[in-house]
Amino acid sequence: MSKFHNHQITPTPVSADLSVVDLIDNHFSAYNSARLREICHLLSREVLQEGVTVGLTLSGALTPAGFGISAIAPLIRHGFIDYIISTGANLYHDLHYGLGLNLYKGSPFVDDAELREQGNIRIYDIIFDYDVLLETDAFVRTILRAEPFQKRMGTAEFHYLLGKYIREIEKQRGAEHSCLLATAYECGVPIYTSSPGDSSIGMNVAALALEGSELVLDPAIDVNETAAIAYGARDTGTPISGKSAAVILGGGSPKNFLLQTQPQIHEVLGLEERGHDYFIQITDARPDTGGLSGATPSEAVSWGKVDPEELPNTIVCYTDTTIALPILTAYAIAQCEPRPLKRLYDRRSQMLTKLQLDYQLAKAQKPQERAQSPAEHRSAPVATYPCGTPIRNGHG
Repeated sequence: MSKFHNHQITPTPVSADLSVVDLIDNHFSAYNSARLREICHLLSREVLQEGVTVGLTLSGALTPAGFGISAIAPLIRHGFIDYIISTGANLYHDLHYGLGLNLYKGSPFVDDAELREQGNIRIYDIIFDYDVLLETDAFVRTILRAEPFQKRMGTAEFHYLLGKYIREIEKQRGAEHSCLLATAYECGVPIYTSSPGDSSIGMNVAALALEGSELVLDPAIDVNETAAIAYGARDTGTPISGKSAAVILGGGSPKNFLLQTQPQIHEVLGLEERGHDYFIQITDARPDTGGLSGATPSEAVSWGKVDPEELPNTIVCYTDTTIALPILTAYAIAQCEPRPLKRLYDRRSQMLTKLQLDYQLAKAQKPQERAQSPAEHRSAPVATYPCGTPIRNGHG
C-alpha cells in the first residue's frame, strides 16, 4: 500500500450522543478539521506529557469573549500551560471578568454611532458599557499606586501582582470561576507581555508615571527570563532531556516573543541550542504576505527558532482561534491526565542564574578559541548556526 494513502476515510453518521473526542477522532477527516485533529493528537500524545515545557501565546480578542475563564484557565489548572506571552489587551479585558463587570453577546451589524451616543463599546459582536473601561482603569490605577509596584520589574512580576489583587477581589465577591490573571497567579504560571505599552494597562502605567510613580516595566527582564525558561526546558532533573513546545494562538508580537527565545540563546548569547521541539499554531494569517503572524514552522527553522529534526512535530491550522480553542481544550482535558504544576514563576531567579552563568562561561571561552593555531582551525568542519554556534546533534 502506498505511504500516501494508508488511512482510509470511513465516514459514519453523526450521532446525538457524540463526545468531543469521538467528533474529532472520527469526523474531522480533511482540510483544517484534519489539522485540528492532528493538533489534538500531538498535544495529547506528546506535548502535554511529562518533561515538556509548554509556552502559550495569546493574540486577538480572546478574553473579552470569555475564553480566559472557559478555556485557558482549565488548561492552566491541569498543568498543561507552563508560561504565557499575551497581548496587554487580553489581560486588560480579562480584568473585567475578575471585577464582575458585564459584557454581552450582541450583533456586529449595529449602528456604531448610536452605540457611541448610548455609551456602549463594541468588539465585533461583544457589547459593553463605557463604564466597564472606566471602572477597570480606576481599579488598575488604584492597585498600581500600592508599594509593591513602586520599582523596576518585568511583566511576569507585574502580572503576578495584578493576579494577586484581582484574586482577592474575586474572593470578596464570591466569584465562581477565576479569571486568567488570578488563575495564573494561583498556579505560578508567569505571564509576559511583549509590548507592555500597547494596551489600556500600559496607558494607565504611563498616566501614573506623570504623577511620579516609580513603576518601570523593563523589557530586558522579560527577554532574559523567557530565554531562561526555554534554555532550562532541557533540564528535567533526570537523565532524560526535556523538550520545549510553542503553542501559538493567533500570531503577532506574542508569537515572535516566544519563538525569539531560541535565537536569543544561540545567536545573541552564543549558547548551544537547537530550537523549540514542538510548534503548534492556530491562525488565519497567510504566509505569502511576509508577516510574522503567517510565517510557517519551516521558515522558523532558518532562524533557529524550531529544531529542523522536529518539523513533523509542527502543525498549523488555518481557522478562527475562537472555534479551535474550546475544542482542543475539551479534547486535552478528556484525553490527558493532569500534570504537576511546574510553577515556573517561583523558579525564575534560579533559571536566570543558570542562563547568566553559562553565558559568562561561553564569553570567557571565546578568546581561547580565537587563540587557537591555524592548524587547529583546519580540523573537520562543524555544522553551526549563522552566528557560529555549533548545532547540537540528537536530543542530549
